Amino acid sequence: MSTKHVNHLANEKSPYLLQHAHNPIDWYQWGEEAFAKAREEAGNHD
Repeated sequence: MSTKHVNHLANEKSPYLLQHAHNPIDWYQWGEEAFAKAREEAGNHD
């Protein structure tokens, strides 16, 4: 049994964002959570 991948866009209201909710990429809505994740991955914790 396999489950369909769900990313951070699955809880959005925008039809455009929802169409990408099952892409195998860990997409984030534009905002502070996305910026914090980018800083974390870049090693910049300012």
